[in-house]
Amino acid sequence: MLKWNQAGLKFNGTGLKWNGDLPPAPSSGKKGKMAKVKLALQNLTDDELLSLARAHISSMTGNANFTTPSPSAVSYLATADALEAKITAQDNADAAAKQAVLEKDAARAAMVDATRQRGAYVDSTSAGDAIKITSSGFGMKAPATHVGIPAQPENLAASIGDMDGTVDLTWDKVRGANSYLIQKSPDPITGGSWTMGAISTKSSATLSGLTSGTKYWFRVAAIGAAGQGAWSDPATKMAG
Repeated sequence: MLKWNQAGLKFNGTGLKWNGDLPPAPSSGKKGKMAKVKLALQNLTDDELLSLARAHISSMTGNANFTTPSPSAVSYLATADALEAKITAQDNADAAAKQAVLEKDAARAAMVDATRQRGAYVDSTSAGDAIKITSSGFGMKAPATHVGIPAQPENLAASIGDMDGTVDLTWDKVRGANSYLIQKSPDPITGGSWTMGAISTKSSATLSGLTSGTKYWFRVAAIGAAGQGAWSDPATKMAG
């Protein structure tokens, strides 16, 4: 039950005052702050941008809050239609380009197959005559050369490996080498101190199982069809 006091203020049962006026409407944002549109257009794909524009057009149609939009409804719709047309044109062009690539690759494969057949024909018909082969417009394979004992590996370098007790080795690739034999030796080197370290098919290797803080020497030899080549100059490194 409301009661009046002499100042004309009303009291309710809880003792709160009310002067009869309606309370103010709630604010749409923080005091002193105005709401702003968020677009982030730079993060949108073409299709996402077009979708946003279409949704905006739908929301603005008949919207009494915005009666004179800029650009105008006609202009904005035309811009959206133009973007959609260009997106469609690009999609069609991309599809056509992919199809063209597929057709070109098929034509190339057919050309490769036909040329190989011609190469086999020239080989068999020329009976190995270099002049005849040259007259066909095809090149000739270089005669096979015998690769002897592989050369000595050069530029052997040793570095501390990623794991404890490891050392990484690298060296220059040797022509004709099928694999590389790696040996290790504790410091100092003696006549019988070299032992097997590893075998690698690449011009690099990581030796493990070494004692951390111990200085080691390393050497590498290339192995080819004709046998093993000379040992490289040794390289040294302390195992990590």
